[in-house]
This record gives sequence, structure tokens and C-alpha cells, in this order.
Amino acid sequence: MTNRINSLSESITIAITTLSQELKAEGKDILSFSAGEPDFGTPQVIKDAAIKAINDEHTKYTAVDGVLPLRQAIAGKLKRDNGLTYEPNQIIANNGAKHTLFNLFSATIEDGAEVIIPAPYWVTYPELVKYCGGKVVEVQTNEETSFKITPEQLQAAITPKTKMLILTTPSNPTGAVYSREELTALAKVLEGTDIMVASDEMYEKLTYDGEFTSCAAISDDMFQRTITINGLSKSVAMTGWRFGYMACADAELVKATKKLQSQSTSNINSITQYAAIAGLDGSADADIAMMKKAFIERRNEAVKLINEIDGLSVLKPDGAFYLFVNTKEVTNDSLTFAKGLLDKKLVAVVPGEAFGCPGYFRLSFATDLDTIREGIKRIEEFVKENY
Repeated sequence: MTNRINSLSESITIAITTLSQELKAEGKDILSFSAGEPDFGTPQVIKDAAIKAINDEHTKYTAVDGVLPLRQAIAGKLKRDNGLTYEPNQIIANNGAKHTLFNLFSATIEDGAEVIIPAPYWVTYPELVKYCGGKVVEVQTNEETSFKITPEQLQAAITPKTKMLILTTPSNPTGAVYSREELTALAKVLEGTDIMVASDEMYEKLTYDGEFTSCAAISDDMFQRTITINGLSKSVAMTGWRFGYMACADAELVKATKKLQSQSTSNINSITQYAAIAGLDGSADADIAMMKKAFIERRNEAVKLINEIDGLSVLKPDGAFYLFVNTKEVTNDSLTFAKGLLDKKLVAVVPGEAFGCPGYFRLSFATDLDTIREGIKRIEEFVKENY
């Protein structure tokens, strides 16, 4: 095996989810809060679009970057929802956001280039940066700033080798959402530099408090430097369909990632492309509103119940469907905490170590209220019995 592949770590979230599924298959009463996956079905309007695509024989190879109607639908969504104007040649459809990031980093990161990643971070960011030869510059955030990087921290992290800043709003794992004012302050730090911004906005539609602002919408300067990454996995429960996309002002960068994709996966699934149009054009808005209403109810209940447990605490997330629970009053070793919780109480969560932040665990509330209540009851019992 190459040194490059040996240096790559398996996704802890996927590993824990897989283990939970295996234990459940063995007949154990596992309650899993590890997966970043809505428990709702894909909206019928999207499934109907997929069936129509099959019946219309849209089953052949397509353009590598996606069929034109899909890229037009993405452009329409970005204009309508985010005030961003892109042409189809500034957009490419990928096999989920991980594929988008792999293509982007492969096309932009030279050996030794520095990429600033605020922690806690999604597990995939640092692994792919390192795989592509880049150097991760981790910036630790905390609860005082709601786990958001400050302009001062960003300024201090920048060096002549800085190539990119990765921002996630709403955040996985914390649910933090950057306000327009906060993004504007970060944008001022970047003015006059050549630093790119990879803005992961996958949870955009699951913003609960305040308005969502796209990074590229802050100013023309930010528009020029920002690569917007999004998809439909979370907003319309299309995780298994594998659909993500990238949009940026630099059509040459899109062309470069298209070249790589042409030699790796080629086009994404043709049926998914036509189904995705229905997820982008507003046809599924009622389904999104229904899911969002349920997530807010679940969030509120889960936050209340966690904060009633002695030794644990959590900030109410403004978006996404995760709680990032503080365990520091009982232990900083959240990896051991999570292992014990699964072993003794059959509850699966993801330890903060996976996100570059020990002393916390991530709990997904993308499941029904009864499961949430029972799971948090078991967590409370585990804390009382072991700490």
C-alpha cells in the first residue's frame, strides 16, 4: 500500500454506524445516534421524477458535469435562495459532497499548501486535505463563540502558504450557523489575499434560528474566492442517491475538476440527476418544511433532556440535526465515554475526538422522539453509574 493511503483514516462516523447496524442485526437493542442521515423517506415528488426518468430512458451516459437541465436547476436554486448568479459552466454535479471535496482539493492543493480548518470539523475535511498533500492548520473554537472561528483567529492562522479556508454553515457537528455579520468580518480578513474559501452549505435548508447566508453572497470579493458546496442528502433525505454539487466563479477551476471526474467516476448517476431537479426547483419545499418542523421539535426536546443530566451540557444548535454534548465535567476522554456507552447501554454516539474536539460527543436527533427520549434516558443512567 502507498504511504498516502496508509495515512488515511477510516471515517469514525461510518465505522460506528456500521458497528451499530451489525449489533442490531445480532438482535441487540441498539439505539444509534451516530449517522448523519434523516429518518424521513425521500419526498414522493422526487421519487416520481426518478421513475419518470427511467421510463423516459434517461439511463445512458451524460455529460461529465451533469445534464444541462440539472445545472440550470442548480443555478436557479442558487439565484432564488442565495442571490448568487452562476452560469451552467460554473457548476458541476458530483457523487455527494465528499466527491466534490476530493475533486476540489485534488485540483487546488499542492504539497505543503496550508488549509485552515476550524475545529470541531467534519471528519472528512482533514483526511482529504492530507491525502492531497496539504497541511492542515487546525483552529480550535469553543462554546464562547458558539464554535465559530473569529476574525482574530483567522488572521493569526494565515501564512504565506495558506491556500484555503474551509467553512461549514450550518456546522456538522455543532449546528453553528454563521450570521451575515460574522461572515462579513471574516471576509474583511481575507481581502487582498489569494486565499480560497470552500463553503460547505449542505445543511442550509435546516437552519432554525435566524436567516441563512451563503458565504459567496457577502461581497463580490467573496463571490470570486468562494467555492460553494451543497447537495440534497440532508434537506430532502437523498443520502443514498449520492448527489452533491460545486459552484464557483472560476469556470477554469470547474473545468479542472471536470477533467479529473472524467477520468475517475465520469458522470454521476443519470437517474439521480433528473430526480435532483425536483429537489432543487421548489417542488419538494412542503416536504422540507415538514422535516424542518419535526427537527425543531426534536432538537428542543433533546437539548432540554441533555441539560437535565448532571455533568453534561449542550448549546442549542441553530441548524443541522446534531447536538455537540459537553462531557468535560465527567471526563475529557469522550472516546472511552462513547465506547462504554455503546457497550453498557447499547447507545451509539460519535466521540469528539473524531471532530478534533475531545470532551464532547455528537448525538444526531434525526430520529423519532421516542427513540431520543429513551436514548437520553440511557445516557443519564450511564453517567450516574460510571462517573
